[in-house]
Order: sequence, then structure tokens, then C-alpha cells
Amino acid sequence: MKVRGTALALASFALAAAGCASRPAMTIAPATTPEAAGLVDVRTLVPDIDLDMRYAGANNFTGAVVDGYAAPRCYLLAPAAKAIQRAEAALRAQGHRLRIFDCYRPARAVRSFVAWANNDDESTRARFYPALEKRELLGGYISPTSGHSRGATIDLTLMRCDGSHCAPLDMGTDFDFFDPLANTDSPRITPAQRANRERLRDAMRQAGLRNYPMEWWHYTLDPEPAPKTFFDVPIE
Repeated sequence: MKVRGTALALASFALAAAGCASRPAMTIAPATTPEAAGLVDVRTLVPDIDLDMRYAGANNFTGAVVDGYAAPRCYLLAPAAKAIQRAEAALRAQGHRLRIFDCYRPARAVRSFVAWANNDDESTRARFYPALEKRELLGGYISPTSGHSRGATIDLTLMRCDGSHCAPLDMGTDFDFFDPLANTDSPRITPAQRANRERLRDAMRQAGLRNYPMEWWHYTLDPEPAPKTFFDVPIE
């Protein structure tokens, strides 16, 4: 019950951070293609960037491919894509690389998250939300809107490379783990896990992206290029 109270207490903070509490109503842009929306495939800038696009497969908290993700591609608005290019270049010089889990997220995918949170399937609970009831994810963790749909937010982790072999660093939780343990500065993580999170945060900060403190993997270009516009272009 302690975790439940924490999650509910974080709800207003999460909504405000996502731009839902303090900004006027946002609009869905009429664009029907990534190019029309100004979205860039990150691999046009970094052809070999490591992609583990979770929502384009079943390895995610819904247990299925998410609506809008017909291909495992990372799209971002051009300024955000260039920031990731800068971060990747700097990290490679230090023996590290990025692994990307999610980039631009179609608005239809966000709606499918809400629908999933309202159904009775709990097959992924042990892995992703072991301390919460599924309906408790709404508001504090799953919102009707997402900053990802604005095209300048990215979910990622850091890898250490030894020659051609790279392995993800221990961050203390998996991506999309719904628990305060995933807070970037959680007091429950080990010193080594904290150092890994701080290394990632420092690299992203230097490239111009800010961390969302409730999720160690979540970063947004600062300032956002289109802070009041959502996109619903499918990823194909």
C-alpha cells in the first residue's frame, strides 16, 4: 500500500511534467507522413545506432505490438534527432553507446495504452508493475496524452562497449518498470546503478536533453520545438 500512495501522489507531478496540467489544450497536427510532420529517421543521421524499439514487438508492458508501430524505427523532430547524434558521438569517444527503446510515439499508441490499462489482462504484471493494481497505472504512469507524441522525447539506456561488443549498463530496473525504483534519483538503487544513471543523465544534458525525474530512461529536448502539437502519424 505504500507504493500505491506514492504512485497516486506522483500523479499530478507526472501530468504537469507531461504538459497536461499547465498548458492549454494541444492539437493533433494534420500531417499524414513523417516527412510532413517534420520527423526524421534517426538512422539517417546515425546509421548504426542501436535500436530496441519495444512497442514494435511484444517485449513491452502490454505484451503485444502497439497500435501505430508497424516498424521498429526511431523518428524525432530534426533538432531532437541532431541532439541524439551529438550525444552518441560524444559517448562513443568514451567507450559507450546509446540503446533506444522509444522515440516519437503516435497518439493512437497512447490511446491503446489507456485501453490496455482498462482491460483485465495482467500477464505482464510480475515484470512491469508487481507492486500495483493495474488500474492504478492510470494517471500516475499512463496518461491520455504523452510528450512522446510531440516528437522530441526519447527513451533510452547506456551501453559500455569493448571493441565491437556492447552491453547495457545496470540501471537498477528494466525500461517501463512502473515503480518509484525507476525514479532517476531513487534512494533504493546501488551506488553503481546510481553512477550509471548519472553518466547517462550527464551525457544527455550535454547534448541538450533534460531528464524526467520519475523515469531514468526518459529525456526531452530542452526547449521543445513543438510543445503544443501532437502527431498521430503511424510508424511504418
